[in-house]
Amino acid sequence: MIPSLLAKKVGMTRIINAAGDVTPVTVMQAGPCTVLQVKNKETDGYDALQFGFEDVKPHRSTKPHIGHAGKAGTGPKRSVRELRLDDESTLAAGDVVTVGIFEESEVKYVDVSGTTKGKGFAGGMKRWGFGGQLASHGVERKHRSPGSIGGHANLGTGRNIKKGKKMSGHMGSVRKTSRCLELVAVDKENNLLLVKGSVPGPNGGLLFVRQSKTKG
Repeated sequence: MIPSLLAKKVGMTRIINAAGDVTPVTVMQAGPCTVLQVKNKETDGYDALQFGFEDVKPHRSTKPHIGHAGKAGTGPKRSVRELRLDDESTLAAGDVVTVGIFEESEVKYVDVSGTTKGKGFAGGMKRWGFGGQLASHGVERKHRSPGSIGGHANLGTGRNIKKGKKMSGHMGSVRKTSRCLELVAVDKENNLLLVKGSVPGPNGGLLFVRQSKTKG
C-alpha cells in the first residue's frame, strides 16, 4: 500500500534547530483513518482502499453511510476518500491506519492535495497579477482596468474573445496539489505530520496526504 492518509490542516509554525536555522512548517492532523471498504478487480473492476476520517454523530449522517460504515465495524465518518492501488491490499475492512505508516515506510517527501481558499469574484490585477493602467494625470477611474480585449479574437470567429483570455472572474476554491514537500517530523502520539512549506486550503480544511509520486 502507498503510504496515504486523510488529514486536517491545523496551521503553520516554524522549527528552529541548534544552529539557529528556521524552517517554516505546516502542521496536519493525519488520521487515524479507518478502512471502510477494500475493492478488488473481481468485484469492482479495480483495486482500491476506501478511507474514513473523523467520527460524526449518526444524526448528522445518513442511513446509507451508517450502514456502509457498520459493515466495517465502525461508525459513520465525516470524510470518505478512495486510494487506487496497483495490486491487492493486505489490509481488511475495519483496520486503522495511523501516521506511523509514513515512519515505517521511511517516507521523505509527500504530495498534499486540498481545496484552495475561495477569494470570490476578483479583478484582473488580483486574479492574474496585471499591472493596471497608468496612474498619471489623464487616466480617469481606469487604474485597475484590464485594458482592451477585442484585439485577441480567434481568427475567423469575428468578435468572439479568444478562449482562455485572462479576465475578471471567480478566484480560488479549486483542487490543488503541493508536490514534493519535505516531511520534517512525524508525531505518533498526537497523530501529527509536519511538512516544510505551505499546503492548499484554510486551517481546518480537509487534505489528502500521500507519498510523493516523483521524489523520494
